[in-house]
Amino acid sequence: MSRIDLLPEETAGPLINATLERLGAEPGSATNMKRILAHSPVALQALLEWYPLSSAVGSFLSHRETTLFTHAISAQSDCLVCASFFRRWLIEAGEDPENLQLNTREAALVTFGRKLAADSNNVDDLIFAQLAAFLTPPQLVELVAFGTLMLATNVFNNVLRVPLDRYLEPFRRPESAEVARG
Repeated sequence: MSRIDLLPEETAGPLINATLERLGAEPGSATNMKRILAHSPVALQALLEWYPLSSAVGSFLSHRETTLFTHAISAQSDCLVCASFFRRWLIEAGEDPENLQLNTREAALVTFGRKLAADSNNVDDLIFAQLAAFLTPPQLVELVAFGTLMLATNVFNNVLRVPLDRYLEPFRRPESAEVARG
């Protein structure tokens, strides 16, 4: 059960869409996370900066690479909402999230995403060198900022126990469904 009530969609929706438009992102659905964030316009603005950073990262990573990176962070931080969201993108693209086939570049992004979520103080030089082999310093800065904001979103959802949106139920990890039933 969520620790903060979801604002009604008719209250939260206009604020969410106005914030997304200010950030240059397409207006979207009023997800459970956004409906809780809408309690604070400043918090909503801060975490919705994910969209411009995602766009920036999308200029040098493919959609699949970006999805693999964000899924790795979300799965490692055990964020039901975000991990299910990115599992959805993978599954809808014909992927099996439990048996991903990764090339060297994708493996580096996944390893880095998991390490960022698990122990950011100990991202070793080898992992960083693997990224630096195909990313420029400005791209590395954007990737780290994007990953950090992804992690912040995961923490927000976990701490406030944001409920999984109904449309994501079919995409939750099987173990997550079993844990939820208890």
